[in-house]
Amino acid sequence: MPLHLVKLCVGADSIEDLERWRDTVAPNGQLMAHTTRMTPKRARELLDGGSLYWVIKRVIQARQRIVELEDFVDEGGIKRCHIWLDPEIMPTAPAPKRPFQGWRYLKPEHAPADLSRQTGGEELPSELRRKLIDLGAW
Repeated sequence: MPLHLVKLCVGADSIEDLERWRDTVAPNGQLMAHTTRMTPKRARELLDGGSLYWVIKRVIQARQRIVELEDFVDEGGIKRCHIWLDPEIMPTAPAPKRPFQGWRYLKPEHAPADLSRQTGGEELPSELRRKLIDLGAW
């Protein structure tokens, strides 16, 4: 059974901001790397179909499939980990999440469903979806 990660999407106010960042760091549909200080200990479970769920404005709103984990040492001699992500960003049902630092494991039973699997959610214009989330109405 896959395990997931949940991470704050710092600096993003919307899924569209996350998509712009993706297009900057991984143009032309390349894999993108998100760098963290700590390497997940449960790598095998994450690589068994896990995703990184993005918290945008205190709400889980999107996910990307985790493709690979790569340990490395940066220019300053600090150990780090690249979390390699599929470029496809999938909107999810909104799920409130309190602020936290770093990343956290997310069990499959607590992961929000993709919007494409919910009736009507995938057809909402992004601006309307954002306003509903801001109002706490979704």
